[in-house]
Amino acid sequence: MRRENMARIGFIGLGNMGGGMAANLAKKGHDVRAFDLSLDALDKAKAAGCLTVASAAEAADGAEAIVTMLPAGKHVAEVYDALFGVASPSAILIDCSTIDVATAKQVAAAAQAKGLVAVDAPVSGGIGAANAGTLTFMVGGSVEAFDRAQAILADMGKAVIHAGANGAGQAAKICNNMILGATMIATCEAFVLAEKLGLDAQAFYDIASVSSGQSWSMTTYAPLPGIGPDTPADHDYQGGFAAALMLKDLRLAMAAAKDTGADTPMGAKAAERYEAFAEAGQGGLDFSAIIRTLRD
Repeated sequence: MRRENMARIGFIGLGNMGGGMAANLAKKGHDVRAFDLSLDALDKAKAAGCLTVASAAEAADGAEAIVTMLPAGKHVAEVYDALFGVASPSAILIDCSTIDVATAKQVAAAAQAKGLVAVDAPVSGGIGAANAGTLTFMVGGSVEAFDRAQAILADMGKAVIHAGANGAGQAAKICNNMILGATMIATCEAFVLAEKLGLDAQAFYDIASVSSGQSWSMTTYAPLPGIGPDTPADHDYQGGFAAALMLKDLRLAMAAAKDTGADTPMGAKAAERYEAFAEAGQGGLDFSAIIRTLRD
């Protein structure tokens, strides 16, 4: 039996991130109607307690909340355009994809024109956090919309933060990941330089992790195996946050910088390095595997 605060949720997009997110909603007792184009993804969602359906429209029909986790802005716009005629007027629309700010604002405006309420709620944390239900959500939308979305998002994450009006969630995500991309490269450079100077990697980690060089890339996501907490580096850079996805976020940040006239030289250099890494066929590896290009 579902508890009184449980909801019927339509979940569209069951990829590496969405699959874990939908599973956590089902685990918390929500009635999750899940859809994806991948039959394998649907099978995994069903095994995790979701009710799988044959279309996005079927997932959205009668849902109190509609959650989407899709590859790009064009997919988000297309899916919501098709769902506006199906979604209940009382439903909250929650897009957790990472897309450009302009599309997020356009989708929200189109929803409002149809009498619907939408938020953009991109995530931070990667596949591990999606599976563990420890994501951070940065949410763009009205205060009322945020309040409605918060309860749903809280069942998939450890932190749900209101960033501002529609589009602000996407703005926060691309700025955050620009920091992450550039910081990871700097962290990798430091480990490689330390190695070439004859400094033991563990000793350098022990020093830098409690000194002014400390960062999330160092202490939580060290790019060398056997150093600090378990990371994708300990698994031959499999899993985690794919370099191709980091490149996607850096491209979004660079496009936003161009549109606003912001000067982002470090972000641009990070985008350039990840572009080359992906073009070399390494886009499927975790983004910390960029260290291989520096060691080689």
